[in-house]
This record gives sequence, structure tokens and C-alpha cells, in this order.
Amino acid sequence: MAVPPFVLDLGPLSEDAKLVAKNELRETPEVVEQALKELRALLDADKSIRYRTDDDDFLLIFLRPTKFYAQSAYELMKRIAEFREKYKDLLSGLLPEHEKDAFINHNVVNVLTNRDHKGRRVLIVNCGGSWDTSKVTSDQLFRIFYLIHLGAILEPETQVRGAVVIMDYKSLGMRQVGALSPSFSMKLLSFIQDAMPLRLKEIHMVNNPIIFNLVWKIFKPFIREKLNKRIFFHGGKMSSLHAHIPKSHLPKNYDGDLPLINYSGKDWYPVIEEHVDHIKRWNSYGLVKE
Repeated sequence: MAVPPFVLDLGPLSEDAKLVAKNELRETPEVVEQALKELRALLDADKSIRYRTDDDDFLLIFLRPTKFYAQSAYELMKRIAEFREKYKDLLSGLLPEHEKDAFINHNVVNVLTNRDHKGRRVLIVNCGGSWDTSKVTSDQLFRIFYLIHLGAILEPETQVRGAVVIMDYKSLGMRQVGALSPSFSMKLLSFIQDAMPLRLKEIHMVNNPIIFNLVWKIFKPFIREKLNKRIFFHGGKMSSLHAHIPKSHLPKNYDGDLPLINYSGKDWYPVIEEHVDHIKRWNSYGLVKE
């Protein structure tokens, strides 16, 4: 059976998502109007950072994860600019074509074509034995994460409902443990906790063997309380995962009811590439050079 094309959902919010937005994010016409006005004023007054202010949809990317508190959205935008400057060697001018080989030929990161039962995007990271660290370095893995998040933030539905991550450590070995270094951990967790304009709702660790404890000791010092409460460990017990994401929305790879995953980055890379203009614009935002 042919794999359905992976597409970004750029349409308006569904009626269910509108209700979620209202109840969880305070999103009403009056609140949105006021937040946009306040955020524009804050950005116009700050000459140290550069972002477009002429597009409501663009500003919503930052207002939704901060529940339409303009000051919080502004501070998020400043942190994003500072993060991009700190890691400019990895992120400056980054385009999909720079990691095309990693996307297409090495199935380290995948995105389910279906959303979960709460309408959230599901990202799968194969960071166990199938991750050839000689072909895809940890820096490349981070760059792939970054490019994927630039696609996800374009989806209004994902802006509201958020995303979940399944970290699959099947056949984890010392090569992978070595690649998941303190510097990588600090960079990834700084991005997730400080500089990612997405609602990351849950992180699920699956198929994690005893050796995973070495990885967790590296990551744990950098994890703050808010994120720590959203991390769940399941080992090989998929029924534990099903308590968070039901079988009806998971593939057979995780003892779900959906067919085995028969697609990879090769199938959805063209979608990221299709939005290269958005990524180029994103690369132009950030700290203003003196």
C-alpha cells in the first residue's frame, strides 16, 4: 500500500482545537487582539533583536505557547535570538539541504503521519542501535530536530495542541551513549526548555536498557522540574506507554493497532524542503549585530 504523503496542516484551527485554545491558552478574539498589540510594541521598542511584526500568524507562533502573555512571548523571542547566537556555528544559515543525507538515508528521526488521540504531533527518535553515529553525529541530530521544529511551528493545530516525543533506545550501545554527551545534552535541553516555541507535552523513553542509566545521569542535571514532570520511562513495557497514548493511535512497532511504520525521513523530507523560504526568513531573525 502506498504511503500517504506527509503534509503540514496549514489550515485554520479545527473547532476542537479552538476550544482547546480558549480553555488552555486564553485564546479569544479580544485577548488575541490585545496580545498582538502589546507584543508589537515590545518588539518595536527593542532595537537589539530583529523579527517581523507585520504578520499576525507569525506572532501567534510565540503567543500561543506563552498563553497570550505578550511579555512572556517577547522574552521567549529574545531567548531564541540568544540561543541562535550562542550556537551560530550549528544554526547560522541552516537549510534542509545541509542535512539531506541524514534525513533521507539514515532513519534516526521520524514523524508519525497521524496525530495522537489529543491531536498532538508525534516525533520518534531512533537513538538506539539503529543510529550510526559515524554517519549522523549528535550535532547533526540536533540540526535535524531544529529543522523539524521549524516545520511544526507553521501548523496552527500543533501550535495549540503541542507535540510528544518517543525516544526509542532499542539496542542502545556504547557508541550511542558516547554521542549523547554532556555538551549535546546541555544544548538540546537548553533548546527545549528555553528556545523552542512549541508546547512539548510529553517525552516517552521506550526500550531503554540498563545501559540507559548512563545516558540519564548525563541528562538529569540539566532538566528542570516542569520538563521532568513530562518525562516517562517505559522500558519494553508498551502497556505503560499506552496509558499515555492509546494503542489506537500507535503503530505495531509499539504494540499499537496501526500498521508498522513503513515510511521515514525520506518520505517527509520534501515537505521540509518545500518550506525553505520560511526557514530562510527564520535565519534572518535574531540579535541585531552592532
